[in-house]
Amino acid sequence: MTVDPRTPVLIGCGQVNYRDEIDPATRSVEPVDLMAAAAREAADSRVIEAVDSIRVVNVLSAHYRDPGLLLGERIGATDFTTLYSPVGGNVPQSLVNQACLDIQRGRAGVVLLAGAETWRTRRGLKAKGGKLVWTVQDESVPLAQVSGKNMPMAGDAEIRIGLGQPASVYPLFEQALRLANGESIEDHLKRVGELWARFNAIAVANPHAWIRKPLTAEEICQPGPENRMISWPYTKLMNSNNMVDQGAALILTSVEQATRLRVPAERWVYPHAGTDAHDTPAIAERDELHRSPAIRIAGTRALELAGLGIDDVDYVDLYSCFPSAVQVAAGELGLSVDDPARPLTVTGGLTFAGGPWNNYVMHSIATMADLLVANPGRRALITANGGYLTKHSFGVYGTEPPAEFRWQDMQPAVDLEPTRKGLVEWEGVGTVEAWTTPYNREGQPERAFLAVRTPEGSRALAVIADPAAAEATVRADIGGAKVAVAADGSASLQ
Repeated sequence: MTVDPRTPVLIGCGQVNYRDEIDPATRSVEPVDLMAAAAREAADSRVIEAVDSIRVVNVLSAHYRDPGLLLGERIGATDFTTLYSPVGGNVPQSLVNQACLDIQRGRAGVVLLAGAETWRTRRGLKAKGGKLVWTVQDESVPLAQVSGKNMPMAGDAEIRIGLGQPASVYPLFEQALRLANGESIEDHLKRVGELWARFNAIAVANPHAWIRKPLTAEEICQPGPENRMISWPYTKLMNSNNMVDQGAALILTSVEQATRLRVPAERWVYPHAGTDAHDTPAIAERDELHRSPAIRIAGTRALELAGLGIDDVDYVDLYSCFPSAVQVAAGELGLSVDDPARPLTVTGGLTFAGGPWNNYVMHSIATMADLLVANPGRRALITANGGYLTKHSFGVYGTEPPAEFRWQDMQPAVDLEPTRKGLVEWEGVGTVEAWTTPYNREGQPERAFLAVRTPEGSRALAVIADPAAAEATVRADIGGAKVAVAADGSASLQ
């Protein structure tokens, strides 16, 4: 097969973890340090010198005017443009999709993608009375061009009742999944604990994972001093772990340029296809809380563009900030969450491998690339998720070249899917559709967030603000129970 010289190819990847002791008396590591280290691991100086585009994933632990420019200066790149991403866990795969299109169409030659977070260092220094120090770029440095638009994180109904933390939203989805499956609380929690234990086992074998301690399903699910309940039914070990110092980088170019740079062909990984789409940001307006039309439509289409079905894929990494995200994605893509013979991650997920805010998927692509290089002829699927199971990006990869890289924006198809009427203000008696109960650091319920189905089939969001009343929501299965909602969004079980 003759390969088009413009075919995009991934020629290098690097990952770094920074585990040194946090000392406020010394200069702290900053995100661009980790990006530079990852870039140097991804490629030698010949390739770095050829980079003509540097695109950086949005950084939350430090603030730069143009992080791509700073990174280029650190690694010795000389003639390059820069881009900076919006916020979202979907953006690393979206950046790969866009880089492939730009390479294919001659708009870029060698593209460096990078991202890093030093949230562990930032929080550790703050606890000791210090602060993270990062390179301050002069105001004469123009702000980086942003490669897309930020979407709203939530709708008016969520904002009104204070439902704004992912750690509270995703367990709401978890209860919707359980109720849709008709499972008891005990059976469902056991199954989810076993799923997360399988993710942990993958992390134990991943040299780049942040947590490599073996854990059982019971240890993951059981609250304790080192594993407090965050928002019922999720303990700390069922949440994304952002207390990491991690960086990753990818380098993409064309087959022609990879050949010119003398990168051995046995190290090449080809992006075959990609798609992007999003569900409605307003949680109250989603048709069903345990479904994602965007994952179903865009994920299926990415495989179709690569000429594959889900059973043709050898490796999968489903975005795994919380167990519900994995279960929803698996259900929409036709994967089983209960089959130990087919892992749904190659990294171990954001709890164990590490959840460096927007940049986890850069690590999952790098890990997947190494796995494909070690196993020629295999194919892989990457899924990426931003917001509250909102923004989605997909990539299909392999070691054999595709006829051509193909990408499609699937938003027009997703926009045709049904939504539900979400009520910002509603007063009446409805039924509990799903709920979650955030805990304080002392291990006590603080309040309970409820999704309430009205008699007309609309959805209202409400909150039980009294801690004593909220405690009842963790002692009994209130799915389908009657609940009175007041005009101010407060709720009481009937």
